This record gives sequence, C-alpha cells and structure tokens, in this order.
Amino acid sequence: MKVINKISEYFGKFMALIVLAVAALALFVPQSSLWIDTSWINYLLMVVMFGMGLTMKPNDFALIFRRPKDIIIGCAAQFIIMPALAFGLSRLFGLDPALTAGVVLVGTCPGGTSSNVITYLSKGDVVLSVGMTSVNTLLAPLLTPAITWLLLQTTVSVDVWAMFWSIIQVIIIPIALGFVINRFFGKITEKAVAALPMVSTIAICLIVAAVVSHNAEKIYTSGVLILAVVILHNLLGYACGFGLGKLLRLPASKTKALSIEIGMQNSGLATSLAGTAFPNLAMATVPGAVFSVWHNISGAILAGFYRRWKNEQHTP
Repeated sequence: MKVINKISEYFGKFMALIVLAVAALALFVPQSSLWIDTSWINYLLMVVMFGMGLTMKPNDFALIFRRPKDIIIGCAAQFIIMPALAFGLSRLFGLDPALTAGVVLVGTCPGGTSSNVITYLSKGDVVLSVGMTSVNTLLAPLLTPAITWLLLQTTVSVDVWAMFWSIIQVIIIPIALGFVINRFFGKITEKAVAALPMVSTIAICLIVAAVVSHNAEKIYTSGVLILAVVILHNLLGYACGFGLGKLLRLPASKTKALSIEIGMQNSGLATSLAGTAFPNLAMATVPGAVFSVWHNISGAILAGFYRRWKNEQHTP
C-alpha cells in the first residue's frame, strides 16, 4: 500500500507534465494512441467521477446551509462568466460551428476536481472549493444543456435531452455511488482514496490521448487558433474570479478558491458531451481535450503564485 501511495503522490504532483507528455505523443505520433477508442471516454470519466464521490462526505453539502452566500456567488459566477467568455471568444476569433460548440461546452460545464487540488496547493479555502464543485456538478444536468442550447441554438442543433441524460449517467450516478460507498464503508474507502490521484491521472491521460490522436490532422490545421482561445478562456476565468473576489471584498482564501473554481473546468465532461450532443461535429471534442492539458499546467503555475499570497493580506 505504501508503494501505491508513493506512486499516486508522484502522479498527483506531476500530473500537468504527465498529461502534457501524453498529449504531445498523441499529437505527433497518433499511431501510439489510436488503440484507445473514443467510445471509452464516457467510461473513463465515470471512473474519475466515482473517485470524486469516494472523497465526498455529508459535511461537503452541509456547507450549502452554513455558507449559502459563498456557494451562491460561486455557482452564479461559474455558470455566467465562463459560458459568456466562451461565446465571446468564439465570436471574436470567428471559430467554425464545430469548434464553437466545443468551446461553449467547456464554458457551460461545472468546475472539475482539479480545482480542489489546485486550491489546496494555493492555500485557498478548500472547503469552499469542494462545496462549489459539488453543487455546480449537481446543477450541471439542468444548467449545462440549457445554457448550451441558449448560446448555440442559432449555430448548431443541440440535443438537450441527450446531453442531460449523458450528464446523469457519466457524472451524477458515479458520484452518488461513490458517495454511498464512502458513507457506509468509510474505513475501506480511506485506504482506496490514496490511490485516486494515480487513477484519475491515468483516466484523464487516456481521454486526452484518445481525442488528440483521432483528431491529430484536424488539430494541425487549427491548433494555434484553438490553443489561443483555450488559453484566453482559462486565464480570463481566473482573472474574472479574482476580480469578483476583490469586488466583493472576500478574504484572500475565498478569492483564491473562487478564481480557481471559475477558471478550471470539467473539460473531460465537455469532451464526453461533445461526442453525445454533436455526433456529426468531430472537432467539437478538441477544445475540451486541449483545455484538459492546458488548465493543469496553468493551475500548477497559478498555485505557485497564490501560495505566496498570504491569506490575511488583501492583495497578492
């Protein structure tokens, strides 16, 4: 068990570099990853979400009643700022319908579990981060399809029902199952949780490798453009979260959590949903894959910066 814990710790520490290396290999040597079928994406994401459920406890949801204002601010910001940025950047850069759909999906998805890890590394309010991620994820089956349809209805056909059901299957059911198992078999899951960083990193790497390898040629033609949009989307999300925290005069720890939660998305879900909601738009899966690589890198860099911002100070 100690060996597994050390290996898992290594995966968690160097997750950004591992995902980047896998993405580069899949892009420049696509034959190395073509064996990973894109139909596996949903199942791989289920594994990640099941792991998230194993780490969740009733106290995570009790935060809703103890600190409703903080949760409401986080939820509203998540589902307003990132979708608006996604739509605006898609128009500004003149993206085609497929890439626009993919970028908007990234924006309308909730924050991912990576945001909790980065908030911890940033010495931010981890409890708030977990609370926002949990609530946003539970709201996703309704808000993600609705906002996506609202923004894309004049551009592409959006299968709202397919998206809703996919989120239930891929996100809600695995999380609920993990939560129930943790609730009744807590002593067993405590041992398993230590291996989750390794399992999650492997699952994310397989998702990224599958999408990138199967779309390598198309990425070559629009790689710089979509990379620019993804980087701006992510960085502007961080900046807007930081600005909102300062505007509301939130403590540094809460501002860090808000900034990271808004900027980091569940891009794996976006990749999965793109294949479900837009089966005829292959490139719609690419923004989510690129975001998965980039936000882990930027998040690690941001954590290093935020760690130097002491929580009792008002400016970094």
